[in-house]
Amino acid sequence: MNNSITADIFAALNILILEYIDTGRFRITGNIPTWLKRFCPRKIKSGMEVLIPEEDFPFLENFLIDAEEFWQKDFENPLKSGIWSNNDLTGKESHFEASAIIVNHQKILIIQLLDKDYIERLSIIQQARENKLNHYQVVKENQKKEILIHCIIHDIAGQLSGINCCLALLEFENLTPKGKERLEIGRRQSIKQEMLIREVLDAFSAEVRSLESFDVDAKDAPNILNAAQQVVDFLTPTFALNKMQLKLAPEIDVTQDWRVIGDKSRLERVITNLTENAFRHSPSESTVVIELMQDDDSILVNIDDKGSGVKPEMVASLFQKFSQGQGKTGRIGLGLYFCRITVERWGGEIGYSPVADGGSRFWFCLPKPKGGFNMDCVAQRRSESTWRCRFPSRQSGEPEGRRREE
Repeated sequence: MNNSITADIFAALNILILEYIDTGRFRITGNIPTWLKRFCPRKIKSGMEVLIPEEDFPFLENFLIDAEEFWQKDFENPLKSGIWSNNDLTGKESHFEASAIIVNHQKILIIQLLDKDYIERLSIIQQARENKLNHYQVVKENQKKEILIHCIIHDIAGQLSGINCCLALLEFENLTPKGKERLEIGRRQSIKQEMLIREVLDAFSAEVRSLESFDVDAKDAPNILNAAQQVVDFLTPTFALNKMQLKLAPEIDVTQDWRVIGDKSRLERVITNLTENAFRHSPSESTVVIELMQDDDSILVNIDDKGSGVKPEMVASLFQKFSQGQGKTGRIGLGLYFCRITVERWGGEIGYSPVADGGSRFWFCLPKPKGGFNMDCVAQRRSESTWRCRFPSRQSGEPEGRRREE
């Protein structure tokens, strides 16, 4: 390739080649790119000398200080100026980048006009960096707030414990009928506050706890029927005080194997959260039923109530953090969020279905532990978008809400 063609290529690429002569003095080498005429008030041609920055290209003044030091030390790699902007004679802004190089002991200054697409790419990269930094700052601020809330809730829990002790002692006092009635009201309110505090603490620590190990071995896996019975025994007094009933479905076969993948204490907490949710939204004199079903691979838990159900516009956000039902002021909706991240961590699925004759059905499905079933299997099952809980009973014939991380 001859020098003429090379010069044409450089000019076509919007590149100006200058040969260093002395401090501030350069000679134009090769053809002149068309953009140069827009920045120089006098006529410039190939081979002539130009002065930088006294007469021409004042925007290179700072870079030339580094460039001359670079040429004196005879570095191998080029020195780049970085991108700068400059207005032409009409006031239009353009962007440039200069490079200082040494070729055959000649000191060369290259000035390139950057096209619009290149500048846009740089702008996108810069914006991405700023967005990443902003995201990091938001995450850090959220962490600070969550730690603060966690500390506040712990303090509230300590105060509530003292109140509960006082209420327990008052039961031994000689109270009037009216006093006993007010004591019962206070005790019930205290129980509700305990439920709220448990939800807050569970939600803010659930992400960490869900990474802990859990049982996938059949011999150590928790029995979900036993867990459900424990929840019924624990919550029955609370239901009775509100003239409600809580029971297991009568058709459950207690002779079957009801073990599932999971952790016993958190499994009970999931069932408790869903049952407490049914309790809060059920009318007096009604019954909440916990139903268990199984097939070869999975076990399904249905919790049915006779409440007013969930408004259609609320279904999609039911299992999100801080979601709360309409009109339920004072509650911040963390119980269902805890249930979702826990069940999905175990390779299961959770959702909501309206009941045809009124009320709500919250359900979750967990896999059974089998020989050779390990943590990798759990992760694979959790990530497979084709896997679904295959129980027709969880369907009510109406649209359902289901939360699953795809």
